[in-house]
Amino acid sequence: MLLHPAVTAQTPDSPAPLRVEATIAQRQPLIEEVPVAGTIHPLQQALLSTEVSGLVETIRADIGHRVKKGALLLVLDPELNSISRDAALAEVAQAREALADSRRRYRELQSLVSDQHIAETEVESLASEVRIRDAELQAAQVEAERQAALLRRHRIKAPFSGTISQRHVDVGEWVDPGTALFELVAADDLRADFQVPQRYFARIQTDTAIRVKLDDGTTLNTRVEHKVPVSRDSGRTFLLRTVITGKSDQTTELIPGMSATAVLQLQNDRHGVALPRDAVLRYPDGRVTVWIAEPDSRWGEPAKVVEQQVTTGLSFNGLIEIKTGVEEGQQVIVRGNESLQPDQTVLLQRARH
Repeated sequence: MLLHPAVTAQTPDSPAPLRVEATIAQRQPLIEEVPVAGTIHPLQQALLSTEVSGLVETIRADIGHRVKKGALLLVLDPELNSISRDAALAEVAQAREALADSRRRYRELQSLVSDQHIAETEVESLASEVRIRDAELQAAQVEAERQAALLRRHRIKAPFSGTISQRHVDVGEWVDPGTALFELVAADDLRADFQVPQRYFARIQTDTAIRVKLDDGTTLNTRVEHKVPVSRDSGRTFLLRTVITGKSDQTTELIPGMSATAVLQLQNDRHGVALPRDAVLRYPDGRVTVWIAEPDSRWGEPAKVVEQQVTTGLSFNGLIEIKTGVEEGQQVIVRGNESLQPDQTVLLQRARH
């Protein structure tokens, strides 16, 4: 490989130029990152109860069991309601027979009316009886359906798939409508809820990027589901609800109630120069500097560098805003800048992003 003349002109005792990586300062949209804390919640969480009174006969699920939607969880003693259901069915059969008899006699009377052997009022009276018997049959059928529905409610089933987190009853206990039986949590479909300062409400949109981390370092992919337009008086915050769409580490099991932190990335109307954080050096005396190649420096060729004091602003996505000290288009050292000296000669290489 041919070397640049400036390199070959060095004396044997001259040190070789330090190879450094640099990037070109560019203006770009600035993003404000807002850290928030929250909690993992299930999309569905229900305290299951019964609609009828009864004695607990069988329990089919216990704490920790994962159940599918429609799975049988508990059975109440159905004996009394079975008797009531059978009695209602007998009432239906009786009402059906009475209706059939009234209709038969009504048809017979109708055939006699044309021969003027019977008064029309008797026919109308029997027609009214048919209508009454028909209404009685319908009422009996409704009662039979009600008793059947009550009997079905002696079998408590899971309204959705999830995990039994609590069980409040045991076999032999008497329960009434509203008595808590189980707590069911949908542990597969989770959301992360955050309390966000109210001043950011208008800037959060459905496409706002959110990086969520758990205490063990697991990162989650989420999307904004709702931002609740109610501010808490105590903290001046509003609820931001996000749906978890995936996670980077599939070995970590998510549990409702886990704490989570997130960084909201909010679009900013401002544009400015932003550099990789590695380009910025901070000193104990408070100075913040970067190293810049002299103008007209070329990639792969020796160049002089100078240290420039800067002021910084927003940090986002591994970048930091440079408010003053760097102009757009300048070559800024991002790697190898820790040991540079003023007017040192370096060999510029384009940084790999």
